[in-house]
Amino acid sequence: MTKGMNVALAALSEDAGSVVAGLGWSSASGDGDADVSVLLLDADGKVGSDDDFYFYNHLAAADGSVQLLGKTPTANGSEDRISLDLTAAPERVRRIVLAASRYGGAGFGDLDDLRLTLADRTGEVLLGFSVDDAEAVRAVIFGELYRRDGGWKFRAVGQGYESGLAGLATDFGIDVDDDGENDEAGALAEPVGVPTEAAAVEAAPPPAKSFPARPAGEAPTPPAVKRPRTARKKVTLPAVTRKSLAENDSWRPARLFPVSTLKSDREREMRATSVLLAVMAQVPEFGRRLTAGFGAPAGRMETFTEVSLPHGDGPRRPDGLIRVERAGKLWTALVETKTNGNPLRPAQVQDYVDIAARRGYEAVITLSNDVALEGSPLVAVRIDGRRKHKVALWHLSWAEVAHQAQMLIRHEGVGNAAHAWLLQELLLYLQHDNSGCHGFQNMGPAWVPVRNGIDTETLDEGDARAVEVVESWERLIRQVCLRLGGELGQKVLPVQRARRGTDPHSRRAALAERLCREGLLHAELKIQDSPGVLALGADLRTGKLRTSLEIPAPDQGQPLTWAKRLVRQLADAPADVHVQTLVDRPGNGPRGTLERLRPEPADLLPKPPAAITGFRLSLFKSMGSTRGNAESGFIRSVDEAVDRFHTTVVVPLERRPR
Repeated sequence: MTKGMNVALAALSEDAGSVVAGLGWSSASGDGDADVSVLLLDADGKVGSDDDFYFYNHLAAADGSVQLLGKTPTANGSEDRISLDLTAAPERVRRIVLAASRYGGAGFGDLDDLRLTLADRTGEVLLGFSVDDAEAVRAVIFGELYRRDGGWKFRAVGQGYESGLAGLATDFGIDVDDDGENDEAGALAEPVGVPTEAAAVEAAPPPAKSFPARPAGEAPTPPAVKRPRTARKKVTLPAVTRKSLAENDSWRPARLFPVSTLKSDREREMRATSVLLAVMAQVPEFGRRLTAGFGAPAGRMETFTEVSLPHGDGPRRPDGLIRVERAGKLWTALVETKTNGNPLRPAQVQDYVDIAARRGYEAVITLSNDVALEGSPLVAVRIDGRRKHKVALWHLSWAEVAHQAQMLIRHEGVGNAAHAWLLQELLLYLQHDNSGCHGFQNMGPAWVPVRNGIDTETLDEGDARAVEVVESWERLIRQVCLRLGGELGQKVLPVQRARRGTDPHSRRAALAERLCREGLLHAELKIQDSPGVLALGADLRTGKLRTSLEIPAPDQGQPLTWAKRLVRQLADAPADVHVQTLVDRPGNGPRGTLERLRPEPADLLPKPPAAITGFRLSLFKSMGSTRGNAESGFIRSVDEAVDRFHTTVVVPLERRPR
C-alpha cells in the first residue's frame, strides 16, 4: 500500500476480526529503537479514558481488544507486534491509531526500512505499508483501523510529528506536562506528511490522561500515568527467596509440581503439558500472553490433555488442547509437546494439522526446546489450499514460556498473589534439572565435524554443515536474549546488520562462508537502556569467546578525565578486562588490561595525540568443547560469558555520565 490508501479488512480475509499489526525498522548502528503505542479514539478523535492509551507501561486491555506482544527479531531488524481483537473493541471506539516514537532527541531518519504489516490470526500477511519520508520526525503514525459501514477498514497514514510523542499525544486529547526544559514537550508541531481522511480533530476536551515529558537525552521512562483509583495493584515476587526454616539442606521444600520422580521422556512430556496448560487456564495474564500472538481472542480459557480425536485408521491423541470462548465463538488449538531435546515428528504434526482443518480448529501449536527462526521452520507440513478453513502452525520454545512467566512474576505483575505463586511454581518446574524443559541445549550433529574441519583447515566454503552451525548459533543467541531479558525485565534483542531486503537464507549463507574462512561466529545483542551494543564472538580456531562493548567518548571534558572516570567506574570489574581507546585515525589506539591501567589511566591516551571517539571493553573466556549445555559444553560457556560481562562491565556503565 501507499500513503493515503485504505482497504476494507473484509476484502482481504473472511476472518479479519482478530489481526496482528507489526511495526518494524532496522538500524545500521544496531542500537536504534523506538517505542510503539496504540490509541483508541472516539467519534471526536480523542481518547476517552486512561484505558485508551497503550504503551510500554500499559500493555494490554482488560477486554482483550489490544495487547502489545513485544519485540520480535526479524531478518533485517526487529518488529513490535500488537494483537488487536476488533470484535472486542467497545462500540464507542471508532478509530485505532498505530504509532511509534523515539526518545532522547533521536529521529526516525536514523532508522531504515520503516514498515507496517497486518496479518490475520493464522499469521498470513494481509497487507504491508512502508514509510519513506520520516527523516526529521520523532513520532510517526504508521496506520489506523477505523469503522466504516459496519466493518473495519485500514488506512496507510505515514504521518509524522517533529515534536515527538508529546505532539502526537496532545493531538488526541492527552495532556503532556511541560516543564519548560524538554523540546519534545513544546508546542504541538504541524504534522509532517500528507493529511489523511478524518485526521482533523476538534478542540481537546478535558484531558483524559497526563504524563510528564521525557527529558531530552535520557532513556525512556514510563509515563507517570494517573491510573484509576479502582485499579488493583499488580503482584510480583522477589527473585531472592526468604531464608528457609529447614534445619539442613537435605530438607526439600514441597512443590506443587513435583518433578524428581520423572523417569521417561513420555512422562516428562505429559507432566510438562499438563502443568503448563493448567497454569495458562488459571492465570489469565499468562494464558493470554502466550496465545494472543497466535490469534486467540481474550476470553474464558479451558485446557485439556490427552484428547482423543478420530483420524484415518485410528484415533490420534495430541498432548493438549486449548479452547477459548468469547461471545459464543470458540477458538481451538491442538498442542504437541516435546521435552529433553527430542525433535518434533513431521508426520505427527501433519496429522494434527489435517485434524484441525477437518474439525474447524484454528491452530496447531508445537512446543519444544528448539527455537524457531525466520525462513527455517522446525517442521515442514503441507497445508491443503483447497480447504476453505485455514489452520495456522505456530511454535513456542520452552525458553519463551519461561521468559514470559519470569516477566510477569518478577517485573510486570499479575492480578493476585495466588497467581504469582502458581507462576513461580511453574518456573521452578521448568528450571529443574529433570524437567527436560531447559530450552535450546544442543548445537546439533554438524557442530563437531565443523569444529574439526576448522582445526584441520579442511572445511570448504559452501559446506552445508556450516549453515547448520550458523542456524544453531542463531537459536542459541535468541535463547540468550530471552533468558537475559527475563532476568532484567528489559528488552534484549539480537542485532541484524544485513542489507535491506536480504533474505534469511542469503544472510546465513554469508555467515557460513565467514565461518569456513575465518573460523568465527559473531552476534550482537542490544539491551534496553544499556550503552552501546554487546558483541559476542566465538573463535573456533583459538577456542576463545570474546564479549565486548564499544562506548562513545563523552561530549564534554578532557581525555584524561574520561580515562580516569572509566577506570573508576570499573573499579569492581575483573582485572583481565581489556580496554582499548578508539581514535579517528587509521590504526588502533592504545590498549591494556584494567590491572595495568588502574594505577596509570593516562596510558589510554593516544601518542601522538589524536581525537578519541570512544573505548572498547572486552573480556575473553575459553569456550566449552562439547556441543551441549553440560559443564564442559559450548552453550554453558556462552551463557556464563554473557552473564559475567553484563554483570561486571555493562551494569556499572549504565550509570555512566554522558
